[in-house]
Amino acid sequence: MLLPVNLSAQTAGQDVHNAGTDTKDAAKDTGHAVKKTTKKTATKTKEGTTVAADKTKETSVKAYDRSKEGVQKVVDPNAETKSKVTDRSRETKMTAKDKSKQTTQKIEDAPK
Repeated sequence: MLLPVNLSAQTAGQDVHNAGTDTKDAAKDTGHAVKKTTKKTATKTKEGTTVAADKTKETSVKAYDRSKEGVQKVVDPNAETKSKVTDRSRETKMTAKDKSKQTTQKIEDAPK
């Protein structure tokens, strides 16, 4: 059974229109993929920067505490023990606060 040629063929104008629509749809899909990837990368970079800043702060505080302990040994040998307890307490609070901030940041950055 043969179909007449004019029933199954499209006009050149229809072919051009369909090709244009296909190109437009492909461009939209590509744009959405780029947007999603860029957003994901930015979020991960932000998290990495936050963690690095917290680690730097933690290291700086520990170095300061060590210097302070060295000076206290010379001035008042009993002050060192009290200072260590205070410093550890402060470091624990600081770490808990940093972890809380990171968790909040992850929740805010989660895709909606």
